[in-house]
Amino acid sequence: MENQSLLSLTAEFFESRGYAIEHDLKYMGFSGLFHTFDLLARKGKEEHAILVVDWNKTVGINTVIKADQATADAELAHLVIVARKFSDHAQAYSNKKRIMLMTERELLYKLGKTNRF
Repeated sequence: MENQSLLSLTAEFFESRGYAIEHDLKYMGFSGLFHTFDLLARKGKEEHAILVVDWNKTVGINTVIKADQATADAELAHLVIVARKFSDHAQAYSNKKRIMLMTERELLYKLGKTNRF
C-alpha cells in the first residue's frame, strides 16, 4: 500500500460513499471569528464538516471541544474528526456530543485496504 496522506484518505472514504467533497473551507462564525475545516462532505441534505488532525500523537479532548465550538459557531450540522488516535476523554466527549471520530486504521479497513481493524 502506498503511503497516502490522511487528508486524501479521508476524502477517498467519503467519495466512495457518494459524498461530494469540498476542500479547505473557511466560515465566518456568528461570533465574527473565522473557522477553517479541511473538508465538507455533502450528500443530499446530509452535510459533514471534517477536520483532519494529521499528528503522530493522540488527539485530546481540547482539540475536540474547540472543533465542536467552531462547528456550532459556523452553524454547521455534523462534525467528523479524523486522526490516528484519540484519548479516552476525547472519545467520551464525542459520544456525548454526537461527534464522529474516525481513525486512520478504521478508514483503511472500511476502504478495504487492510483486513485488520
